[in-house]
Amino acid sequence: MGVEGGMKCVKFLLFLSNFIFWLCGIALIVVGIMVQISLHKTFMIRDASASGIPIVLIGVGVLIFFIAFFGCCGAWKENYCMVTTFAVLLTLIIIAEIAAAIAGYVFRKKLSAIVQDSLTEMIGSYKNGSADFQKTVDHLQETWKCCGVNSSADWRDFGPDGRTVPDSCCLNVTKDCGKGNMMDQDKVYTKGCHDVLETTLKENIHWVIVAALVIAFMQILGIVFACLLMRGIRNGYEVM
Repeated sequence: MGVEGGMKCVKFLLFLSNFIFWLCGIALIVVGIMVQISLHKTFMIRDASASGIPIVLIGVGVLIFFIAFFGCCGAWKENYCMVTTFAVLLTLIIIAEIAAAIAGYVFRKKLSAIVQDSLTEMIGSYKNGSADFQKTVDHLQETWKCCGVNSSADWRDFGPDGRTVPDSCCLNVTKDCGKGNMMDQDKVYTKGCHDVLETTLKENIHWVIVAALVIAFMQILGIVFACLLMRGIRNGYEVM
């Protein structure tokens, strides 16, 4: 015997909310991958703690993807066991998302030091680095229109004259344009990359935290619907 009346409406609301969760799971996976790529490829940040947030997001996204499908089946078939399991798993997911949001907030506070150390390491390794590594650093400086960590003076050990910077620091990139022009504001960017990268990463993490909390709130509504449907299914069993 299926649920009737108001419980039928709850059933469809739970089904609809699970479809939304399924889309949210895909969104979390995409966001997690994008943050991971931004941290470790574009910005070359190697601090292990930086991987924590995107990895948690990707993992949670995968779990939501499958749990939402599981919840859809439970709601459609009005299976008490499946709906109960769905509610329990969704509760665990919410706890994980809140933990990720807290970790993201904590990580924001140490982001400045991580960016500073990572960029300093990049500059120190640039001269003897591989062609791909140099290309990545050059791309970063050209894209963000910056030079060095805090200023172009950070490249003082790059050339024998102590006044040469990589060509990627130039306003108009041409061969040997950075030679002897370290502090020439008309030819090279003298502002460092630290501030612009820190700001960009903080904005990314901010949106990740907001997304995690919004999805967690929506999932709480899903748990409420699941509990109502569980009660309706149980009452149906008792009538029978």
